[in-house]
Amino acid sequence: MKSSRHALWLLVAWALAACSPPPPHQQQSYVFGTLVDVTVYGAPEAQASEATAAVLARFDALHRELHAWQPSALSRLNAALARGEPAAVSPELAAMLLDTRELSIRSQHLFNPAVGGLIALWGFHGDAPQGRVPDAAAITDRVEARPRMSDLVIANNTVTTSNRAVQLDLGGYAKGRALDDAVAILKAHGIANALVNIGGNVTALGARGDRPWRVGIQHPRQAGTLATLDLHDGEAIGTSGDYQRYFEVAGRRYSHLIDPRTGRPATGMQAVTVLFGGPRAGTLSDALSKPLFIGGAGQLAENAARLGVRNYLAVDATGETHVSPDLADRLR
Repeated sequence: MKSSRHALWLLVAWALAACSPPPPHQQQSYVFGTLVDVTVYGAPEAQASEATAAVLARFDALHRELHAWQPSALSRLNAALARGEPAAVSPELAAMLLDTRELSIRSQHLFNPAVGGLIALWGFHGDAPQGRVPDAAAITDRVEARPRMSDLVIANNTVTTSNRAVQLDLGGYAKGRALDDAVAILKAHGIANALVNIGGNVTALGARGDRPWRVGIQHPRQAGTLATLDLHDGEAIGTSGDYQRYFEVAGRRYSHLIDPRTGRPATGMQAVTVLFGGPRAGTLSDALSKPLFIGGAGQLAENAARLGVRNYLAVDATGETHVSPDLADRLR
């Protein structure tokens, strides 16, 4: 009797183990100048590992293609534009430029990847900021040149412009695009549940077992989180903050988020997080957090409505928090 009870216990234990999902598979890397984390839930180890490796390989490829100051397809394009010459680009890069141009026009050029020259002038084209305020005349010269994405002519995978001041920096777009690519790759590998985090830009696929993926939104001035949020399948959040890449001179903070109207770092916000769901959620959450940040608190609701951003959490320069009605009930 004792041995039959023991056998029954082993059978039940085996059955429970067989029914339980595999442990989460997690892998980290360093891409786009930040920590990347991919977590896959409920898939066999071999399948999860293969899918994660494909995602990270795609991130590496995008990083090499879109690097603004190291040799890349984008830096070669910038060199040609500065010489006033047409440049042949890949169909993929041409499509990304068309996409960023449309988003820039929608934002009334507050999201403006054409101001790479200003970003470089402020010392943010490097692994660490240079920590020096540029000459005021140099800033004015670049602002008055009015580089915009609408200056680009893109046809037959060839890019031209009559404005040689256009220098492209897709840092405000690449991470979001990478999130969307990650979702497509994971689905192609049969992954139904995953969380991808690129330095605070996060997208969710499925759920973590019987509960949603819960993510934290970083406080811009304190250690820890400002709030937590459950991400549903297909949703993504993107954050623009002055705490990510910045330097200080005489007690004043200068971040990499340049206001194209002034040529200087935007000062009206500490951080803006936006949430999107559905197709291109990663791209939209990344790119459209920029015009809300640069536009400042006074134009926050107006800019959000114009851009179709229904879910946002913003901390303005004084530390006051602004939350859209649609997002308020979901924050903890």
